[in-house]
Amino acid sequence: MASGIRLLQKVSRVTSQWNRTGHKILSRDADPCFIQRRHFLGWLNSVFNKVDDDRIKEVGPDRAAAEWLLRCGASVRWKGFNHIEKDYNSLPGGSFDRYKIEEIDASGSCIMFIGFPHLNGLNHVTKVILHECIYLEDNALEYLSYIKETLKVLQISRCPNITKDGLSKLVVLENLQQLVLFQLPEVIDKEETKHMLQNALPKCQVQFLENKKEKSQEENT
Repeated sequence: MASGIRLLQKVSRVTSQWNRTGHKILSRDADPCFIQRRHFLGWLNSVFNKVDDDRIKEVGPDRAAAEWLLRCGASVRWKGFNHIEKDYNSLPGGSFDRYKIEEIDASGSCIMFIGFPHLNGLNHVTKVILHECIYLEDNALEYLSYIKETLKVLQISRCPNITKDGLSKLVVLENLQQLVLFQLPEVIDKEETKHMLQNALPKCQVQFLENKKEKSQEENT
């Protein structure tokens, strides 16, 4: 299991680098062996993102969500702790109720929409970074409503499949204080999208920094 996780994270980092340099991930003329590897990777991603209801009942939503995120190459910070949890094999044992997720950084991870129901039951998440999530699609963003009561800061950047329709699902995040967006190539009318979000979320500072070479918030802190 651990070796499979490390392999997936390594391949995810490589494909993310290809995206940043503008190379095609897959084309009709691609090598057949490469296509097979892509199909295998897609299957492996689905396995790692799958929601296990029995596991959630056994260990609670925060622990189960942390396992999902770290399997996929993301990281979390527990409420009351400064340490960033990145290693699946280093997840704390003992009383699971002690550990509540406060921050999620999914930069460069392979999270997919089928894993987002893991957010249900998380009551302490204040910050989420979705940066270079190449498998992230619009339908995942509606699941952020599970954490709308506590979510204060959200960044969505360099996610090539996110469109205006997906961003429109963020209007339910009524307690959001800061929304940072940049390098979302499928969002065509960026100014209109920004105004739509700002009007729907008047208490939130909405930033669309498409023309700037911004790093993720995690890199800037």
